[in-house]
Amino acid sequence: MSNFVSVTRDGGVAVVSIDNPPVNALSFHVREPLMQALVSLRDDPEVAAIVIACAGRTFVAGADITEFGKPMQQPELRAIIAVLEAIAKPTVAAIHGTALGGGLELALSCHVRVADAGAKLGLPEVKLGLLPGGGGTVRLPRLVGAEKALGMIVSGTPIGAAEALAAGLVDAVFDSDLTAKAISFARDMAAKGGRFTPVRDRLDRLDPAELPEFDKQAAELAKKARGLEAPIACAQAVRNAITLPFDEALAAERTLFLKLVGGDQSRAQRHLFFAEREAAKIPGKDLSRRKIARIGVIGAGTMGGGIAMAFANGGYPVTLLETSGEALQRGLATIDKNYAVSVARGSLSEEAKRQRLGLFKGTTDYNDLADCDLIVEAVFEEMAVKKEVFGRLDAVARPGAILATNTSYLDVNEIAASTSRPQDVLGLHFFSPANVMKLLEIVRAEKTAPDALATVVELARRIGKVPVVVGVCHGFVGNRMLAARGAESEALLLEGATPSQIDRAFTDFGWPMGPFQMGDLAGLDIGWRNRKARGQTAAIADALCEQGRFGQKTGRGFYLYENGSRVPAPDPDVEALIRAKAAEKGIAPRTISADEIIERTLYPLINEGAKILEEKISARASDIDVVWVNGYGFPVGKGGPMFWAGLEGVDKIVARLDHWHEQTGKEIFRVTPLLRQMAVSGSWEGVAS
Repeated sequence: MSNFVSVTRDGGVAVVSIDNPPVNALSFHVREPLMQALVSLRDDPEVAAIVIACAGRTFVAGADITEFGKPMQQPELRAIIAVLEAIAKPTVAAIHGTALGGGLELALSCHVRVADAGAKLGLPEVKLGLLPGGGGTVRLPRLVGAEKALGMIVSGTPIGAAEALAAGLVDAVFDSDLTAKAISFARDMAAKGGRFTPVRDRLDRLDPAELPEFDKQAAELAKKARGLEAPIACAQAVRNAITLPFDEALAAERTLFLKLVGGDQSRAQRHLFFAEREAAKIPGKDLSRRKIARIGVIGAGTMGGGIAMAFANGGYPVTLLETSGEALQRGLATIDKNYAVSVARGSLSEEAKRQRLGLFKGTTDYNDLADCDLIVEAVFEEMAVKKEVFGRLDAVARPGAILATNTSYLDVNEIAASTSRPQDVLGLHFFSPANVMKLLEIVRAEKTAPDALATVVELARRIGKVPVVVGVCHGFVGNRMLAARGAESEALLLEGATPSQIDRAFTDFGWPMGPFQMGDLAGLDIGWRNRKARGQTAAIADALCEQGRFGQKTGRGFYLYENGSRVPAPDPDVEALIRAKAAEKGIAPRTISADEIIERTLYPLINEGAKILEEKISARASDIDVVWVNGYGFPVGKGGPMFWAGLEGVDKIVARLDHWHEQTGKEIFRVTPLLRQMAVSGSWEGVAS
């Protein structure tokens, strides 16, 4: 048929094979010959049954996302599904690897689905700000029930073959020879004869009496959506499958899909999808990679233990070093406890816990790091301490071992200079908790070897992290911009805003929490220590810390946390402290709007991002978006700060920054030249390399 779709015969069974590496996406060059093959086989009297299979490592893993938002070349997937679903001969989808999005929708149009034991099936479109657009919201409930379908579609999380079999999504699971067994399955169906009921006509799993429970589940999911439109639309589309005739529900799904695909939120989420993939690319495709077999981690505290878990979770043996046996045992006990929590939640089996704990080797002797291929230090955030550790590593690490610092702020060039091998040194800035948070800022020092950089980028992806390569400056990308975002926080308090008012402006914007809630969660003493090290002050935050108010861990910070509660409660004492500090400075309180809060916090954030691009600390504006969405909670539906700047209007941002600079004279509001350029050109393209 073509280079991408072929047809073979096994007796009366025709096997249609899709071969479009790497993931068999349903691009136009696949859809066109696929449609031709199905029409031909439908009308061929010598064909008794049809099997849909895929070459390579996976079944169809989805649509071609690059085609979204553009005029669709015909035939589109919905037309292919309509033809396939109407074929009277038995049709079987043979699923291996992943059947995702349009791939699963294609399989849903077959009479039967069989799967390899390792297959994963799902409809992840919600993660792109969309809902399934090929009938997935209408057909899936007919196989697994509305509540199961709702959970799968709104979460976007694939399920395994065994779960799919139990739910009714697949009809058989095989350990080997999938295509051969699918052919046999199809042949047996043809031999038995009879009318083969398409999924669209199956109604036994749809029960209108379950609507109240369904609506309750949908309402809970809506609360978690935090302003995202796609999860709400997904729930409505699945509900339509219960309440509307098939064709009406299908038409409603299409209407919802088109609204989402043309909206800003889906544009933002699709931007992030490509941005994450772009961030993992570094110049020099032919760079060799260093072998990473064992990893050393120095420090078994909260950060070091989390980093060690992140590598063990990826299957790597870890040598964990501490300064004393007592500290080491305490760290290993915390790791054991963390895994036990995962077991209790059902996200980890007891056997998997034993396997992961078996990867840890504890030590207090630096010489035990000699066989490690990558060593990450996670010690106290002081330059002298870091340089001492790297001096000791220089003496024991094998030649070619990569030496990484987990510093959040410090100069990686200076740390590298404390060794005789600066080409092997870089930063690996994990985010706490390191075994959970996805972002990993990989700091490229001045002399970092390209193959060392390429090695850790690849390693980061292997352990499930989202890697972003950044340059050396104080705070790198994330924390440097965080400082810009927070520069006006205390001024806003002194001028009349309350912590809860500022935090509410952030959560209304779409953040999971506001800056004062975040400070209380992280510990106010961390910022206090960092300010003192840099000779800086913050009148209100410093006063709170001097009173021992460090946030949640002390039960008091900017908020009260009574009786161990993690829910912040406004504290009159804090508000009195703020007013007293304002009076000392002669500042009269006034009413401050949510718009002003956003302008004075998020606009400087974007301006700082532009400075980072000017200085080549970040290679792309989209890299900054990846950092802020995955590491700091910037709302996914807004695509990251640099993407959102385009939605907000860079000319507006520049004008308001100019206004605040004129009003206050503060340097934080001085517009960087690149931001002015962006206001004219309307694009970040080409501004950094």
